[in-house]
Amino acid sequence: MTTKLATYTRIRGQDQTQYASDQPSVNPARFTDVLGTYPVTSKEGVRAACIAAQEALPQWRSTPAPLRGNLIHNLSLLVTENKATLARWLTREIGKPYAEALGSVQEVIDTCQFFVSEGRRLYGQTIPSEMADKRLFTYRRPIGVCGIITAGNFPLAVPAWYVIPALLCGNTIVWKPSEDAPILSYLFCQLIEKAGFPPGVFNLVLGDGPTTGAALVDMVPEGLIDKIGFTGSSRIGQWIGQVTGAHFQAACLELGGKNPLVVTEDANLDLAVEGALWSAFGTAGQRCTSLGVLIVQERIYEHFMERLLARVAQMVIGDPMDPTVTYGPMISQRFLHNLLTFQKTLLAPHHTVLTPTQGQISRANPWPKFQGDPDQGYFAHPVIVAGVQKSDALYREETFGPMVAAVSYTDLEEALHWANDHGYGLSSAIYTRNSAQAFYFQDHIRAGMVSINNTTSGAEAHMPFGGNGRSGNGSRQSGIWVLDQFTRWQGVNWDFSDRLQRAQIDTVYAGGDTGFRVPDCDVAALSP
Repeated sequence: MTTKLATYTRIRGQDQTQYASDQPSVNPARFTDVLGTYPVTSKEGVRAACIAAQEALPQWRSTPAPLRGNLIHNLSLLVTENKATLARWLTREIGKPYAEALGSVQEVIDTCQFFVSEGRRLYGQTIPSEMADKRLFTYRRPIGVCGIITAGNFPLAVPAWYVIPALLCGNTIVWKPSEDAPILSYLFCQLIEKAGFPPGVFNLVLGDGPTTGAALVDMVPEGLIDKIGFTGSSRIGQWIGQVTGAHFQAACLELGGKNPLVVTEDANLDLAVEGALWSAFGTAGQRCTSLGVLIVQERIYEHFMERLLARVAQMVIGDPMDPTVTYGPMISQRFLHNLLTFQKTLLAPHHTVLTPTQGQISRANPWPKFQGDPDQGYFAHPVIVAGVQKSDALYREETFGPMVAAVSYTDLEEALHWANDHGYGLSSAIYTRNSAQAFYFQDHIRAGMVSINNTTSGAEAHMPFGGNGRSGNGSRQSGIWVLDQFTRWQGVNWDFSDRLQRAQIDTVYAGGDTGFRVPDCDVAALSP
């Protein structure tokens, strides 16, 4: 283990002033299971990590991109070899059901595999010049040191969306993962080191957002960070955007969502019920793409809601290692507390809670189909709320948990108003057999991502991922589109004519006489 990666574990002889006291990582499904402890990086430690990244940058950016891609190939092999182990750790540390955890690790592999070859495709262009004996070129150049701050709901997949393309493009990294997944972060760093990335190219700092995360953003005005990538709340993203914008940087912001799912009258209702169930309650609703507003055509609203509620009642909740479980615990006590607070503050007298229970699942407040001991974890009841109005905070605020607003609509225009008016614009879905309605919806929805007869959740590694409005600043992750986040275009103008050639001035243009004349200008009238 190199000292450049030392911020993620206790190494004897290190300068302990860079670390605060150790913090525990606890299984959110079983409190007695303490996974380990981790050191919290101080602001001095964050600064040291940024300096290490700065020092490593010249050599790394000079490394040919295909060779950088080869190290990503090594990482892909290492993650593949350790897929099941990483998935078990992921389930244990954040409570994601094991099948989902396997998929989350697979997304890291997919991302690596996609970008391996992009190291040979960081194409520029050769552009024809308007002058003789002159050539124009464009090149992608790395931005520099990138500060990456990620959330705990996808503690491996989302960091990979940032880290893999950023490294491929020749940037160095200082990563602040979620304090809810420090052990996974440690394991990911071990794999990056084993893949052969040089010391200082990838650096990890640990701690919560208000301390370590804020310290990393503070490195922007100090000139130690050239780019911030952030996945998290819209409120924090707005602050990061202000800090980076004041220093002429464009942050990559992937923020929250209030993702709509529309069910039309002609939809396959069996499919729509399953899609709504997964969109709402997959990962206990702890996805930025989780369903926020269910919008059902009024003529089928009652029938559809009956079928959905019957399906909800069949859900198994609890132990995330149990293959029958739909969802496990909230990621941490903090997330459960926030959800319970929303259920107290956002519900109004005109609302109707359609589900029979709400709040925290416990022996005193049970869920009928529960696996495990509810009093040993942060488990929450699924909640569906009807009677929601556009003026309600429940309609306009992301709850980030198993809590959904349900409304009815008369025509597609009204459905689109419900889908757009909250101001978020991340993910969306429509269930319909009518291709005209599907096309109209995708043309008029403001979300960055649209699913037709599929869920609001789910992303493939080669598709653009990101949102608009309160969901982000238009930046995109994944696929070739993320390369624009971690490179700058450089234009090269090479004149070998051995004489001064001025574009637009010395260019000889061909043209005909159209016969149209602009009235002549009175030059004398312009004289002082």
